Amino acid sequence: MTFTAKGLATRQRIIEGAAAHLRADAPGDVTLDDIRRATRTSKSQIFHYFPGGKEELFLEVARYESNQVIEDQQPYLGALDSWEAWELWRQAVVARYRAQGPRCPLASVLDQVGGVPGAAEVATVLLHKWQAHIHRGIVAMQARGEIRPSLDAAQTASAFVAGIQGGVTILRTTAQTAHLESTLALLLAHLRSPEPGD
Repeated sequence: MTFTAKGLATRQRIIEGAAAHLRADAPGDVTLDDIRRATRTSKSQIFHYFPGGKEELFLEVARYESNQVIEDQQPYLGALDSWEAWELWRQAVVARYRAQGPRCPLASVLDQVGGVPGAAEVATVLLHKWQAHIHRGIVAMQARGEIRPSLDAAQTASAFVAGIQGGVTILRTTAQTAHLESTLALLLAHLRSPEPGD
């Protein structure tokens, strides 16, 4: 379906309003009526922009939140070509999750859509994008001679993403970023370590 510029703006307003509502504490099982009230939108408008109803809307909200995960780490994540950039990125990641606290917006909306087709793909696409940025940064630093060439860039990028996600999972339980910070510190030290025997 094609929308006018005004229609696209309205659609985006509904998505962002739904995202803000889902970020609220303990929203429970959110209904379209909840979203309608939160966004001051009529039911006919919601179905006009999201003919698939709640599932389609919430999948769009999940895509929006997943994009925010990457956006909140920019411009550093997209330019990991110096040790200063890696450090600024580390700070941005920690700051994002410290501000977020134990409530994860993306996890909240994915909980709402459950096993809906496309839900798992949203998380998978996010992780692949995230890992690809880190991988490019490692390869760029190897080309500059600042990371040892023997380091497996793909494996290390995967470890970064897994480590961050693990730290965030613990954050959701403890409301503390200590595990996330420790993981990032260890992985960055691993990047900086010289070739064995050097």
